[in-house]
Amino acid sequence: MVSLQPPLCDFGWKAREFNLLGIDGKYHTLESARGPNGLLVMFICNHCPYVKSIRDRIIRDTRELQQFGINTIAIMSNDPADYAEDSFDNMKLVAEQYSYPFPYVIDETQQIAKDYGAVCTPDFFGFNAKLELQYRGRLDASRKEAAPDAERDLFNAMRQVAQTGLGPREQLASMGCSIKWKDEV
Repeated sequence: MVSLQPPLCDFGWKAREFNLLGIDGKYHTLESARGPNGLLVMFICNHCPYVKSIRDRIIRDTRELQQFGINTIAIMSNDPADYAEDSFDNMKLVAEQYSYPFPYVIDETQQIAKDYGAVCTPDFFGFNAKLELQYRGRLDASRKEAAPDAERDLFNAMRQVAQTGLGPREQLASMGCSIKWKDEV
């Protein structure tokens, strides 16, 4: 397991289009995923210990963000040939087991992860209503191990984005496992 930190927010960077198959059998696009006040795009997977350790907090925060007009989509870009736990069938099982309140889609070609510059799981991209990047940071101050009363960085930032259109200027990078890229042929 390689632990990586993605770069911090490139404010104003425009969200890239996508059309990805979800575990619900439907295709999800940037337009269908967005909320009236913004969109949180998360690159996650099933096998990563970082994602597993924050899964419940991701679900809590994304549910609460819906009340502020922020929708969420989770993209799985890992190569399931190397990590069977990240297969499409296993994506369905995990999403059902945890009652994901957001679309969970597969990026089979890994092009969307490349288009977004995603480097790890989890990697969070928070966009305002104009789909301009306003947050690229960590979920919360507890990092991998849940800490009571940890500062909820992502939730607070996206609530601010919903209310003002702008994210906080100071952000701390997320941390996670590297995306498992397919071998170039």
